[in-house]
Amino acid sequence: MAEQMFEQVQDVLDKLRPFLLRDGGDCELVDVDEGIVKLRLLGACGSCPSSTITLKAGIERALLEEVPGVVEVEQVF
Repeated sequence: MAEQMFEQVQDVLDKLRPFLLRDGGDCELVDVDEGIVKLRLLGACGSCPSSTITLKAGIERALLEEVPGVVEVEQVF
């Protein structure tokens, strides 16, 4: 179950990645634990003042809609 969720999350991130790359950033999936997705923002996203909005309004919203069982996205450093 956890491995399947990890793969589903990775698939959604792969769809979102071109938008992050266009702005000079990227993200790395660190872990999925009990529905909490842990991401590391890379490149321009790591230091961007809008990264919280990108994480919550963009990435988290997409994951909540597309991956059953996801409850939250957290940024790890």
